[in-house]
Amino acid sequence: MKDRKQAALQRLARLEGQVRGVIRMVEEDRYCVDILNQTLAVRSALAQVEILILQDHADECVEEAITSNDPEAQRQKFRELVGIFERVCR
Repeated sequence: MKDRKQAALQRLARLEGQVRGVIRMVEEDRYCVDILNQTLAVRSALAQVEILILQDHADECVEEAITSNDPEAQRQKFRELVGIFERVCR
């Protein structure tokens, strides 16, 4: 997780700057399409952070449940993943 954590933190720091930039653009009454292009970039960057966190969850938490031979822990982690995918697909 160390590498992914660092990558996620770096991306989040950039995202913070991007969001501040969007705020400035709105305050300055910038062209709507330019603002929308920036919000799309923010969403894309956030999706990349989500992928890093999901990869870590699969590699750490889900793998731990699978190797634990605990059927309830395995079901719980599986339900969590399904719940995330349900929200993503909406």
